Amino acid sequence: MKRARLVSLFLCAALLTGCDAFDGQYVRVTPHTMQPSKGQTETNQAENYTQLRDILIRMAASGTESGVILVPDYPEEDLPDGLAIARRHVCNFDPIGSYALDEMSYEIGKKNGTPAVAVELTYCHSRSDIRGIVRLANSEQLEQTVLTALEEIEFRQVILVEDYTKTDFGQMVQNLAQANPQHIMECPQVSVDVYGQGAARLIELSFTYENGRDVLRQMRQQVSKVFDSASLYVSGDGSDRQKLNQLYSFLMDRFTYTMDSSITPAYSLLRHGVGDSRAFANV
Repeated sequence: MKRARLVSLFLCAALLTGCDAFDGQYVRVTPHTMQPSKGQTETNQAENYTQLRDILIRMAASGTESGVILVPDYPEEDLPDGLAIARRHVCNFDPIGSYALDEMSYEIGKKNGTPAVAVELTYCHSRSDIRGIVRLANSEQLEQTVLTALEEIEFRQVILVEDYTKTDFGQMVQNLAQANPQHIMECPQVSVDVYGQGAARLIELSFTYENGRDVLRQMRQQVSKVFDSASLYVSGDGSDRQKLNQLYSFLMDRFTYTMDSSITPAYSLLRHGVGDSRAFANV
């Protein structure tokens, strides 16, 4: 009983030290019979470091809170260092692990007489957050994903890119807002956090608007009739130049403009006649 209490106290102390405190360290309890813990959902088996690391990566990616890894064929003398390296990889190198995990701790012992490792994971993001990660093959697919987030007026978008190329998301958002004034009423401020190392990266985008989602949706609904009317106005087989002249006439005949800037260019122009030359040209 005293031994169980000591182990529990050690694990509680370990959990309070933060993710990086375990680098190069391990807990060794031998012999120790592992009991099923609350929330335990996985039992796996690893014969070498690669399998051990991949199991921990999968556990983090699925939001698993605890599990047991059987290691009957893993060299006993190599296990502590292998665990420490694998843990450091998942917490710092793996994109999902470095994004989602708050802490990972482990014990070396036995389960039903078989050498095993009991793993406990705590998270700074929920399972729902992890399941909501958008997965892309490369950075070329980022623009469409970001455009969809802007059209839906999302405040946050998390994207895992398997082959990531450094991207200027601030410029991307500005370009998308200018190219889609009928759908994006306000160009938000964007902040970017990048997780992981290597080719695959996890990108967390946060969008900040001055107007609320309901207000922006109402603005879009109010100007949609004007855009629809303009589209019908230039339908037909005319040249692009003819249609451009028709659009110019369509706007100038209906609206009087005051040259001023606005954070909601399409709405301000079409509802209140306020906009600068860039907003006018985009619309």
